[in-house]
Amino acid sequence: MQLHIHKKYLLLPAFMVLILSCNRNVLDVKNLNAVEPKLTWTDPRLANAYLANLYNRIMPNGWPAASNALYGGLPVDERRGVINNTTIQTTSHPWLSSFEDSYTDIRQVNILLKEIESGTLDVTIKDKIVGQALFLRAFSYFLLVRVYGGVPLLLEPQSLTDSLSVPRAGTAEVFNAINTDLDKSIQLLQGQTFVDGDKGRIGLGAALALKGRVALYKASPLFNPSHPYDNAYWQDAYNANLTAKTQLDAMGFGLNADYAGIWSTGNEGNKEAVLTVKFTAPTKTDGRNERGARPLSQTANATGADNPVWSMVKAYTMKDGYPAGSSPKYAYSDQTFWQNRDPRFDASIVWNGSIYETGGIAGRRQYADDILATATDSYSPNPSTANWSFTGLYARKGLQPELKAAEVAQNSVDWIEIRYAEVLLNLAEAANETGHTADAVALLQQIRQRAGIEAGAGNNYGIITTNRDEVRKLIYNERFVEFIFEGQRFWDLKRSRTLLNLNGTVQQGVASTLKASNLPVDDDRKNAYGYLSEDFNYTVNTLYRTTVDNVTFTITDNEYFAPIPLAQIQKNPNLKQTQGWGDGTFNPTLE
Repeated sequence: MQLHIHKKYLLLPAFMVLILSCNRNVLDVKNLNAVEPKLTWTDPRLANAYLANLYNRIMPNGWPAASNALYGGLPVDERRGVINNTTIQTTSHPWLSSFEDSYTDIRQVNILLKEIESGTLDVTIKDKIVGQALFLRAFSYFLLVRVYGGVPLLLEPQSLTDSLSVPRAGTAEVFNAINTDLDKSIQLLQGQTFVDGDKGRIGLGAALALKGRVALYKASPLFNPSHPYDNAYWQDAYNANLTAKTQLDAMGFGLNADYAGIWSTGNEGNKEAVLTVKFTAPTKTDGRNERGARPLSQTANATGADNPVWSMVKAYTMKDGYPAGSSPKYAYSDQTFWQNRDPRFDASIVWNGSIYETGGIAGRRQYADDILATATDSYSPNPSTANWSFTGLYARKGLQPELKAAEVAQNSVDWIEIRYAEVLLNLAEAANETGHTADAVALLQQIRQRAGIEAGAGNNYGIITTNRDEVRKLIYNERFVEFIFEGQRFWDLKRSRTLLNLNGTVQQGVASTLKASNLPVDDDRKNAYGYLSEDFNYTVNTLYRTTVDNVTFTITDNEYFAPIPLAQIQKNPNLKQTQGWGDGTFNPTLE
């Protein structure tokens, strides 16, 4: 983990050329390739260009469907894909390349933090740059610690004479370093809701919210398996998230008026967006991977991303907030699984026969059966179809159906890394574990009210318990449906140490078959999208294409923490392997 000092200078011309391409007056230099690195810290434009490069390297490059597993984790009971006994190994796992890449990023942050101190930037400009850089370093270490536990802790740029053999810091030490960086960031970003009013940049709100998220992980069963809900870190999590909510409220953040509208075109940068990666057509697009998320008939040579599975469908309550099958007001049947559900279901998922006006086709319905659907969209065992509809369900959330199939790469929906709703649910979780269960319930009700769930008797939005254990389950299920496709579910199961509950379960889809009363098919009715969801029978089954997709979960306890890549240990003998992996002795928890 050594930084060759001469290499750092090579990065500067590349991003300066990028900045120059956007504004020919940005740099008043004759030869960009001749710029001395020390000049970077004397010119606000060059310093901010260096920082912009760090944003591009460290922040997610879009939604989880378009990013790597370091951000969005692995598919679990939300979307198609399983964890089995080959997913995580010392020589191959989803975070393998991210280990070394993360340290490349951290080195570049460390260079900034050291060398900016010897520059001549105005203190106001310097403080804003340093505040953002500290956030980015904290974010990088947070991403690592939730995968590995303790990792090598490098807070200074390494020189040519520094040792390559840096050992792993204890997990507590890494958390302390993250919090130190965030505390400094919060101090330096005071008064900056977003730096310079740019909603695509880090601000005070993001630093406060990330500190709350980090505290929630530190308190979690993942790091405290012997004392999952009675450790002192929960109070820290409560304090951090209460502070975040209080200050975010004062800065004007809040829940967007409606759930679906959070991602609506024209509503970018709404008051729910605390930390955003911005996308703007035609210069920066496809952060949602709409090309992969659409049915194949409506896209350009890709599909299969974010296919919801049946366990995701079951997680949604009815409109009155009661679980499906338990509502005193709304009957439930698998044959009408879409009816009278939490409105977030309709805002997030496309099912057979539902309105899905892709390409701007008014009244278009999406079919997934074996007769009305195109062969590429059909979910069936029929061997004559390619069966590209992997589950019989598709994603709606974050997509732009008005785009034609050839235009899907022009999706310009922003990625919101931190939403105000997350802050509320983080606070609810910490409140529930620190004797404030009534407050936790009130926060849940606030989320459900915005979702459009009916208030019901007593304005309880379907929540009829104040039992700590039961409220905990409600909070996790609320996160499940609120954050569908937002990369939270895997990490929630991991930090709560409930991943193993999936063992032996199989992923299921929902097959649709036209009722006999609707046969033979009327072509005029078909062409007018006249067949409704109610015109079909439904069968919940193990996913088809089992010869291609392994559909059964097989997870072991050691997989709560990924092993350090074997190649890194071979290069650095001082890196201890994690317990549970080979002869590993490193304890990744806080115990």
